[in-house]
Amino acid sequence: MATETATAATDVSTESGDWKAGVAGGLAGGVVFGLVMAYVIPNPLLGVVIPSMYGLAPPASPLVGWVVHLSHGAVLGVAFAALVAVRPALGEGIGRSVGAGAAYGIAVWVALAVLVMPVWLSAVGSPANPPLPNVSAVSAVGHAAYGAVLGATYAGLSD
Repeated sequence: MATETATAATDVSTESGDWKAGVAGGLAGGVVFGLVMAYVIPNPLLGVVIPSMYGLAPPASPLVGWVVHLSHGAVLGVAFAALVAVRPALGEGIGRSVGAGAAYGIAVWVALAVLVMPVWLSAVGSPANPPLPNVSAVSAVGHAAYGAVLGATYAGLSD
């Protein structure tokens, strides 16, 4: 006696939110913010702080910091694409997308750089542990620039 079981197939779409544009935008924004970190912020962010989040410093070369930083940028770019998928009006037109990206960059700054990073670095015993909260105007501007470039790139590449 044979038994058949019917199952419903559910299509999963990766089209809404355009995650590929999010990755590209996150990488582009990450390069811009990385340049701010390398040439404007005086702390050894790319060589010590960023790699030590994962136990990779010291010593580490700034190249390790760049790889970690750009990875963060790409992941956060995908999260931006998911946000746009939920609120499509945020990605309508380059102006809105740039504005939404800049606001997103500031939100990332508050949540991750100001609050999470100091706790994380303390937990892993980083030698470059910033205070909690870790408020820096230059970091805020760098994150806003990251978001603006993310939004512009996203708008240019998304369908």
